[in-house]
Amino acid sequence: MVYRVIGVMSGSSMDGLDMAYCVLSEVGGEWSCEIEAADSMDFSEEWKIKLPKLTELSAKDLLQTHVDFGHYLGQQINAFIEKHALEHKVHFVASHGHTVFHNPEMSMTFQMGDGASIAAELELPVISDLRNMDIAFGGQGAPIVPIAEKMLWSGYEYFLNLGGIANIAHHIHDGAKHAVAWAYDVCPANRVLNALLNTIDKEYDDKGALAASGTCDGVLLEKLNALDYYQQVAPKSLANQFGLEEVLPLIKESGLELKHQVSTMAEHIAMQIGKACTTEGTMLISGGGAHNDYLLQRIEHYCGLKKVIVEKADEQTIEYKEAVAMALMGALRWREEENVLSSVTGAKQNSIGGALWMGRN
Repeated sequence: MVYRVIGVMSGSSMDGLDMAYCVLSEVGGEWSCEIEAADSMDFSEEWKIKLPKLTELSAKDLLQTHVDFGHYLGQQINAFIEKHALEHKVHFVASHGHTVFHNPEMSMTFQMGDGASIAAELELPVISDLRNMDIAFGGQGAPIVPIAEKMLWSGYEYFLNLGGIANIAHHIHDGAKHAVAWAYDVCPANRVLNALLNTIDKEYDDKGALAASGTCDGVLLEKLNALDYYQQVAPKSLANQFGLEEVLPLIKESGLELKHQVSTMAEHIAMQIGKACTTEGTMLISGGGAHNDYLLQRIEHYCGLKKVIVEKADEQTIEYKEAVAMALMGALRWREEENVLSSVTGAKQNSIGGALWMGRN
């Protein structure tokens, strides 16, 4: 079977919308994917202002913004379809949405971007709310990408995504058997690094140059590593608020010069990633943070202590891995097959996640 799907990811690092038009093929249970078109689209100025403030809204305003953002996503996807001449070529769209709240302890997660509104704009089937079923089954609802790693990538023991939040998955290869042993959110990453750079009107630390010019502060590093989350065992996951409301204030209260704040945060990220490695192997790194040369150097250092070899993914995988994962999860949902792994999330069973909005008669 062949599925032509647009996967859409709005990441917590606030760097825009990632869209990938994927041709997914399944033969005898084996999946492959070709990305035939892809774009990273900046948010409009209006949404750059609105998205960071979503948690401050009243219930009524939040629901209205949920609908408005859905229509906005639909319009952006239509522009993507027109730009790449994909009219009448797309079977359906799988949209992650923009995470506003994530609280699995209260059986709640919420991704902004109403699927019905997207479908109405596109007049195409849309799959959204990919995390909710796992949450309802008692899981963390995260990470959800490991199933795509299992089906579309192979040959690595570790997969690391350096997005707004850094998350890691450990894969076990035993002959023909390939299983995901565990996966979890490691620590805040780009969302905090970018917030620090925003204080000097920069969107991000280009190649980690500012961090490289600073030095790590041992006192601050110790405070960051002592946060309660890092003492918990997997399965576990993080909301954006952890980085912005617990990590970022600790950094700012340190009184350090900005370059030392950024350098210490980079060291914290790298140290926590190294701590997550439990066996020897190879690690494939993707996500926007893979462009941060200094951060990668520090990750290589800590992973090297565990005899884990770090490999930077190709450019297409770095930019669009999560969008591709959404497309695959959408295809599995369309087939009514499991697309979220309980071995990763801690749910009582694997689940078929996603709400389907037909978008046409």
